[in-house]
Amino acid sequence: MLSPEEIVAFLFLALFFLEWAVEFLLNEANLRYARKREIPELLRARLSPQTCERSLAYTVAKGIFERYAELYGRAVTLAVLFGGVLPALELFARRLGEAFPPWTQATGIAFCLGSALLLSLLSLPTDLYYTFVLEERFGFNKTTPALYVSDKLKALALGLLLGVPFLFVVLTVMEKAGPYWWVYAFLFIAGFEFLLLVLYPSLIAPLFNRFTPLEEGELRRRIFALAERLGFQTSEIYTMDGSRRSAHSNAYFTGLGKTKRIVLFDTLLKEATVDQALAVLAHEIGHYQLKHVRKRLALQILLLFAGLYVIGWLVDYPPFFRAFGLAEPSSHGALVLFALVSGPFTFYLNPLLNRAARKHEYEADRYAVEKLRDPEALGEALVKLTATNLANMTPHPWYSAYHYSHPALAERLRAIKSLAPATDESMKN
Repeated sequence: MLSPEEIVAFLFLALFFLEWAVEFLLNEANLRYARKREIPELLRARLSPQTCERSLAYTVAKGIFERYAELYGRAVTLAVLFGGVLPALELFARRLGEAFPPWTQATGIAFCLGSALLLSLLSLPTDLYYTFVLEERFGFNKTTPALYVSDKLKALALGLLLGVPFLFVVLTVMEKAGPYWWVYAFLFIAGFEFLLLVLYPSLIAPLFNRFTPLEEGELRRRIFALAERLGFQTSEIYTMDGSRRSAHSNAYFTGLGKTKRIVLFDTLLKEATVDQALAVLAHEIGHYQLKHVRKRLALQILLLFAGLYVIGWLVDYPPFFRAFGLAEPSSHGALVLFALVSGPFTFYLNPLLNRAARKHEYEADRYAVEKLRDPEALGEALVKLTATNLANMTPHPWYSAYHYSHPALAERLRAIKSLAPATDESMKN
């Protein structure tokens, strides 16, 4: 008869390999689908044959990379969980913690940060290959080795600066706040994340990229006129030096309240016309005006609450710790183990979350078309983004349903076409 810890390990492994099988089969299906795909007429009329061929080659290369990167990542996870790595880290953290008073939570902080650092180091091989081999092959990588190292060191310093006090509070609450510690931890973590959202645009993001106000000109004037007409209050529109690291192009919305800002990659401004850039911005404003940002925050808070509730139960269940080599329960052990093992227990949520995200994208597209009354500009902007990024134009339906937070290009163009006047010949396929 299986012991409780053996049952925990068996259940985890069953779901772990089920998740891997799903990921593997979907990736292989997407690869086969890409190799035999036919580009819809709707896209062939807008993209050159050379772009279509490069997009196919990039899709296949990424799919092959994902196949082996997934195998490597899962081998690392199994080695950490069942190869004696965690007990060794626990012993190291306890010896280090002996040099500090117990109230400092030095043992728990060292264990959590040590685990994060180890996993980050183990992910370097695939990260380096992706950046300096795969992305380099297709002309996307602009990151120099010096910049790569600098980014990693900055991320490490930032992780220590924020992680040490964060873990100190969480671990102290877990040990001192009684059986309902997870409620107090939830309030603290939610507040901490909210603070980061506010501070990120002005204090954190500039550590890695240079943000400059959009220069004077037609685009700037029309953006502020559009923002005023749509009731979107923003102090500035920024451009980001994305080309310093990559030739990929994008735009995004960040921040809350007075710190909210829309950021345009400099690569986007080089490729898009004024009307197309304005359409992208109208789409981003749509996310804010349609309360998508608030809805996503609410969902994240709900998932945080559920996760902490589960940790609150697991922290008092010794078999959970013994299943992965830890001799006894601990607050820091519960945090690290939950981070490592929660994926296989929740992977089936991915397609549901992505479905909601795709719905928001369609809604933001509709908002942009209705407010600008120029569906062609948005369609052309999406085509240029797809061409610039060599995005997979015809992903396997199951793969995109599981992985994609944005609809595929052809699906978005058809949806935009349905919003245009029936006489609009430019969107016909």
